[in-house]
Order: sequence, then C-alpha cells, then structure tokens
Amino acid sequence: MSGRVLVVGGGVMGAATACFLASRHGLRATVLERDPAYRRASSALSASSIRQQFSSEINIRLSQASLEFYRRIGDELAVDGAQPDIGLTERGYLFLATTAGLEVLRANHALQRSCGVHASLLDPAALRARLPWLNVDGIAAASLGEGGEGWFDGYGVLQAFRRKAVSLGVAFEAAAVEAIESAGGRVGGVRCTDGRRFDGDALLIAAGAWSAPLAAQLGFELPVRARKRDVFVFASPAALPACPLVIDPSGVWFRPEGRGFIAGCPPRGDDVDDAPLEAIDHGLFDEVIWPALAHRVPAFEAARLNSAWAGYYEYNTFDQNGIVGRVPGSDNAFIACGFSGHGIQQAPAVARAVAELIALGRYEALDLAPLSPQRIGEGRPLLERNVI
Repeated sequence: MSGRVLVVGGGVMGAATACFLASRHGLRATVLERDPAYRRASSALSASSIRQQFSSEINIRLSQASLEFYRRIGDELAVDGAQPDIGLTERGYLFLATTAGLEVLRANHALQRSCGVHASLLDPAALRARLPWLNVDGIAAASLGEGGEGWFDGYGVLQAFRRKAVSLGVAFEAAAVEAIESAGGRVGGVRCTDGRRFDGDALLIAAGAWSAPLAAQLGFELPVRARKRDVFVFASPAALPACPLVIDPSGVWFRPEGRGFIAGCPPRGDDVDDAPLEAIDHGLFDEVIWPALAHRVPAFEAARLNSAWAGYYEYNTFDQNGIVGRVPGSDNAFIACGFSGHGIQQAPAVARAVAELIALGRYEALDLAPLSPQRIGEGRPLLERNVI
C-alpha cells in the first residue's frame, strides 16, 4: 500500500509498528496517543520480562525473534549515534511444578526443546544443587531457562522505539480518538475528542487495554479488558546467587530488581475490569505473597516491603493470547492487542509482522495467522498453558 497509516495507541506496540513501517517499508504513520505522558500505559508499568518457556509454538517463536532484536537494540534503534541501552539481563525463568503439574511441565519442555529453547528439566536434587537457597519441598521437577530469558527496561524500550520513529518522520499526536469513520468496509479517517480529524489509508488499533470500544465501532466484539496487576518491591538481606525469575506453583513469582526484588501474583477475588491503579491491594503481599516467598526461600523470612505499583494487563478474556491481524469485515483496519501480560516481550516481532501485513498484505518474517482475530468469532481458542 501507499499513503498514511493511522496508529491508535502510542505504547510499545503502536510505536514499534510505526517505526517498522517507516524503516522497512517507507510508510509514514501518525500515532494518536491519549496519554502522552504514559501514566497509565501498560508499556510503562510492566515488569518487563521475557521468556521462551511457553506451551504454544507461536508464542515461543515470537519471543525468540523479539529477544534477538532486544540483543541488538542499540544498533537497531540508534539515533544520531546514540544507542539505547535497555539493561537486558538474561538470568532465565524457573518454573516449579508439583506432582500434579509434572505431566504438563514435561510436555511443555518437549515442545520447547523441539523449538530450540535452551531449558533444562531438573529433579529436586539437581535443583537443590543449582540453587541451594531454594526450598524444594513439594516440588517434583522444575524447568530452568539456561539462556534467552530474563528482564529489561520496558519503558526504555518504548522510548527507544518512539525516538527512532520520530527520527524517521513518524508523527506522534496527543489525541483521544472518539470516532472511526468507515464506509463500505474501509476506514477513511478518525475524529478526535478535541475536534481534530485525521485521514488515513489504513488504521491500526493498538490501544492496549482500551482497544475494545474502538473495535466495536467496526463491528468487532473484542474480548480485551483492562485488568490491574500489583507489583511489590521488597528488600532482603538474602544473597541469592544466579537467581532467575521464579514462578512458584502457588502462582507467586519473584525476581531480582536492582539491589532488591520484585514480586507479584494473580489478584485475590474478582478480576475487576479497569480497577483504579491507585487501589493497590497491600494485603495481597502480607497474606499471600510473603508467606509463599518465605516458604520457598527461607532467607526471605526477613523481607521488608518497600513500595508497590500497579499496571494493566490488556487481558484477552477469550484465551489470554495476542489478537493480531485484519479486523474482520474491514479491508484496511488492523489490530494488535490482548497479549495479557506478554506484549512488551513480544513487541518487536509482532510489530514487524503487523508492519508487513499493512504494507505488503502478507506476513513474511513470521506468520501470525494463529493469532488472527478470526479465531474469536469461530470459537477457536489458542491454548497456552504457561500463563503468568
């Protein structure tokens, strides 16, 4: 195609797609972002970790491709010789399983190894030898990523994509889209709450947790909601050599962060849509997370909570996987959202693929057909067992 692409949503997915449209296809984009300070953006508030230990091949491939990009992000997104540094730390993920979860762990491991994931399946004795600070009581086995997994500065990634995109001629506008103008299955532009109108030859909805009302204007019922997740920052005198990101069978996870640690788990009670980010459930740490931490790492008995923050998962209530592709019933409207907590780790690969679909009408580097919005209407969920 040729012409102007409108991108609704200036988070990492929208900014990265606009960047790839410009750098790889010579297409100019206008990115419309209602929260230009990114105070509520999932990209800015993410725990920003990356893993390859998924149970579906498409998620594994997306993370592998994105990791390769993140490893060379300094060269890829340099502007005027200044290279971004996202602090990529590859310490691995450690999935712990009880006897009840052993069969799934082994099946996942077999798929991962067939896809080239460097992970080791460890019995309790081997796990104790590798990580002597870990209590393995009740653990039947564990899967440890030996490379290609870890964490990074997610906000730094967002800003790096944005800076590079701007240097390539992408326009970022502070604007909230009120109405999508569409006729005969084609989008012609959008109207914003401040009265401005933007014309476009293609439209990408990448508004994260707030994409559903936009898709509804095109007749597509998008099962994506804003679901709050609390992240707790704590200090501990514990020395945990080679500590990876640990996922306990209880659902509690933790990893190093700076001189301390961060931790989280699913919320207590109902998973309420669009809950206020300020309403952090501090009791979740005291009553759920800390007891699990102290059990799994005895040295965490003396852990001290320092602070907490919250961000939104763009939660796909249908199957917790990304929804990527052409909006059903539209010729020139596309969507990329619903990653349910793993969007920032897969953003480079997804954005590159979406840019190909918009510019060329097809995928080239990686086929994202398994994430197509068509699966929603057809009732074909993409099964992913390793949802955190």
